[in-house]
Amino acid sequence: MVNLEWYRTFKAIYKAGTLTGAAEHLFISQPGVSLHLGSLEAYVGYKLFDRTGRKMIPTERGKILFNAVSDPLTKLAEVEKNFQKSTEKHTPTISVGMCFETFQTTLEQYVSSLPFNLIISFGDYPEMLDQLDKGILDLIITPKKGVSPNIEHEAFSSEQIILVGGKEVDTNSFRNILKTKDKIQIEEWLKQQKWYGTTGDMEHLFQFWILNFGHKPDFRPNYIVPNLNSIIRCLKGGTGLAVIPNFLCKSEIENGEIKLVWEGDKKLENTLYFGCRKKTNHQSEIEHLKSLFRKVMAGI
Repeated sequence: MVNLEWYRTFKAIYKAGTLTGAAEHLFISQPGVSLHLGSLEAYVGYKLFDRTGRKMIPTERGKILFNAVSDPLTKLAEVEKNFQKSTEKHTPTISVGMCFETFQTTLEQYVSSLPFNLIISFGDYPEMLDQLDKGILDLIITPKKGVSPNIEHEAFSSEQIILVGGKEVDTNSFRNILKTKDKIQIEEWLKQQKWYGTTGDMEHLFQFWILNFGHKPDFRPNYIVPNLNSIIRCLKGGTGLAVIPNFLCKSEIENGEIKLVWEGDKKLENTLYFGCRKKTNHQSEIEHLKSLFRKVMAGI
């Protein structure tokens, strides 16, 4: 079934004469415009534009399609405008991407009080960056910066990746081994413990191990659970180790429910960024969300 946004994008390209101009008009990325056009051309089965340099010259079939859809799209826009007026206030919808654990720790507590609609999306960071660039997401929280010229990144906090364990883990024996500075002994002690990991991402463990031992871990965790918050709850049972961001478990460490086992000989720190498109219709809503994240992270 055809997507109405494809027709909107087609009309914007026709009027602007360039992909860049259409992207600026629609407040989405140029790759997003190209994706919509390619999808529409595949759907109708013929080319709608000839690409001459940067100019988009409509084909004869493109002209016919424009004449067919231009007025209906204009009328639909008027209907939308009138409908918004009749409901007194249009409530915008903001789509935000982040990891599940970050959502639970930061934004979840404020969702019910937001003055706009919200869609939360979970995924890996490259996927979220791509969806942001294409206009599917409006804001992402990420430790990785993309390279798209349409996206701006703003550093707002940092996380340290640390080794934590259950309260029954024998940290005294581990500290004695650390004093030897013998990496082989240190690594061997760690490998003899029970380990927790997640189904989706082992990157924290890999980064921590490579930084401190010069290679990836040569073992798999004993217990694979859905997410990092699940790991924290499991560690409260008393045993086991895991590598996780410090802001997710600060209160549990302070309360003695789990232990900080090791920060590593070299501390592993990630900068957290807001990622958003440079041009957006929802700047005030995005700034509202940013202020909530800053507030929470400042208190952690």
